[in-house]
Amino acid sequence: MASSPALSTAGRPLIAGYVEFVSAWIRNPLQTASVLPSSRYLAELMIAGVEPGKGRVIELGGGTGVFTSAILKLGVASSELEVVEINEDLAHQLRLTFPEVSIIEADAGMLSRHVAAAPGDYQAVVSGLPLLAMRRAQQRGILAEAFSLLADDGAMYQFTYSTKCPVNAGLLDELGLASEQTGFTWRNFPPARVFRFTRRTVAARV
Repeated sequence: MASSPALSTAGRPLIAGYVEFVSAWIRNPLQTASVLPSSRYLAELMIAGVEPGKGRVIELGGGTGVFTSAILKLGVASSELEVVEINEDLAHQLRLTFPEVSIIEADAGMLSRHVAAAPGDYQAVVSGLPLLAMRRAQQRGILAEAFSLLADDGAMYQFTYSTKCPVNAGLLDELGLASEQTGFTWRNFPPARVFRFTRRTVAARV
């Protein structure tokens, strides 16, 4: 029986992906953020709000595929998932590991130009990007693109190694977004927090 794409991170693809991940960190540490991929414990926190069958999912910064694998194992169909990875080598490894998933090799700040579906068809954006290391203009572009695609009640999930939200209050105000910490784990290196971003009109109704 052929192995599921969700389980195919074992063995050689995972090792190759890790080698590429470390190489990417050496070449551009600000873009990759950490020398180690995220743990499965962090992945579980990141996808806790994702509901199979509710809508499409976009992952930003696919890396070695830790979040990708967790999303598929949760029950999201491979046809409902799109993964954005700007690093050419990491994108190549993701295509080998998850051949049924759409891997988009592009800047997350121009996301809407590359996705397969229409605005409003997406329930969640799961971001592994190092937002905290980015300039405000970059953060604004990524958040604006994400929320241009999300359904009215959709959410973006972002992890950070900081003790605070990786997006400052001024930018959240500018974009009309609310943030809340939804999880924390020591079982990641470094330890990480997960934040959920939603439109303020939705947050006010909850």
